[in-house]
Amino acid sequence: MSSTISVNNVNRIYTDAEGNKVNALYNVDLDIRPGEFISIIGPSGCGKTTLLRLIAGLDKPQSGELTIDGSKITDVSPERGYVFQQGGLFPWLNVENNIAYGLKARKVYKKNKDKISRYISMVGLDGFERSYPHQISGGMAQRVAIARALINEPKALLLDEPMGALDSFTRADLQDKILELWKENGITMILVTHDIDEAIYLSDRIVIMTPRPGKISKLIDVDLPRPRHRGGSEFLAMRKSILEHFELAQAQPQPEYMI
Repeated sequence: MSSTISVNNVNRIYTDAEGNKVNALYNVDLDIRPGEFISIIGPSGCGKTTLLRLIAGLDKPQSGELTIDGSKITDVSPERGYVFQQGGLFPWLNVENNIAYGLKARKVYKKNKDKISRYISMVGLDGFERSYPHQISGGMAQRVAIARALINEPKALLLDEPMGALDSFTRADLQDKILELWKENGITMILVTHDIDEAIYLSDRIVIMTPRPGKISKLIDVDLPRPRHRGGSEFLAMRKSILEHFELAQAQPQPEYMI
């Protein structure tokens, strides 16, 4: 079951090391439909991860309100799974026990332990149940983190640049796996990414944020048929349009130096 998420006039202000006020988010409004795949893009420091953390309940706004299915978000909840950029796996636990961790923390492990093998299969890690994080690849580790979030059967899965540190081939493979899981589970997904192609490939809509203070400058409907082809003319046209929004489409390539 998926959920409706609403962000209403949200402001988030931090105090930096020198005591200066930093306005990370300013009057942010966003409605996310049930089962929708949303990507949030924008320059570094624009508040993408801050917004995701607020939706997760890991942080609180100074003003405004965030709701899920009409209920105010005030704290973390297993109904909103969160996948960090580096996965956040426990190095002393094997794949199986990392995935089971949330069940044990919620004290529902005995009732749900039969689900673990199903979620291991769901993310394509059969045969790696007893492996530890240092024994598997970065892409496999991110699959473990996704399975750990999904086993709690959340209404929404929040993805904070989970593919940012992966090579291009592993990244493409994980993108396809995330799409497969999204279709199979029918849940709302929200992805923070710096990669425009990734946002177009995965999303129903793309949220573009401004430099700090972070505001939503544009919402783009991605009306391309699935499966999408990164080299297709419509895909490339949308990519060019988004680059133009960031005034990058006409940028001259930088010279390369070999030392």
